Amino acid sequence: MTGLRYVYAVCRPFGTPLQAQLTGVAGDPPRLLHHHGLVAVVSHVPERDFAEGPLHRHLEDLDWLTATARAHQGVIDALTVVTTPLPLRLGTVFRDDSGVRVMMEEREDGFRRTLDRLQGRVEWGVKVYVEADTADKAESGDHGTPPEKPVSGRDYLRQRRTAVRTNETRWQQAEAFANRLHETLSAHAEDSRLHAPQNPALSGVSGQNVLNAAYLVSRTASEEFVELVDRTKGEVPGMRVELTGPWAAYSFAGESPGEEGR
Repeated sequence: MTGLRYVYAVCRPFGTPLQAQLTGVAGDPPRLLHHHGLVAVVSHVPERDFAEGPLHRHLEDLDWLTATARAHQGVIDALTVVTTPLPLRLGTVFRDDSGVRVMMEEREDGFRRTLDRLQGRVEWGVKVYVEADTADKAESGDHGTPPEKPVSGRDYLRQRRTAVRTNETRWQQAEAFANRLHETLSAHAEDSRLHAPQNPALSGVSGQNVLNAAYLVSRTASEEFVELVDRTKGEVPGMRVELTGPWAAYSFAGESPGEEGR
């Protein structure tokens, strides 16, 4: 098949085959391109969609972007089962196999160092949310019941001060819980990353996100790490703890935007 080369990840050679029915971006099965003791996982994609101009336009199409990201992640997930991949960013495309090999040679030392650091390790994501109803209660009063209708300006100001103090106390408790949890999990992980809190209007997830973190954990220690997170659930009323993973170590891959080989 002709077309451009879409690159999912770089890894070391591995003996276990990928899933037989696995398909990648644009429906093409991924294949392995060996070079200098490293492996690039690639598939063919049509130039009409993945040349520089069309690709930039497609990245503004939410439906197209979602389908492409899902196919990309499917290949990364399959790789994570059989090896330790170094994921490349979505939409990494080269003109041909030669372009992929040139990229691998130029970045060979960095790839090897990062793969050594990530070997046998996975990423776990942990998010903490203040439940939406809890935040509402903090705004309306101690128990979520509407305050009495003020009979004077003084009553109104008193009720507002009470609501503000309640709200501040609630967020202080949430931040303290999130900070304690992050410190505890970081002590049981080999590395950690704090990401910006998610905007609920964009994520569509209920509640206010007060912790959005990633943890690099060895596969052998992952069961203990998961149990540690599970024990924190329900520890503080109104706090929701969500665990995701294990993932390829995106947050620790050290990938910086570079020029694509076109």
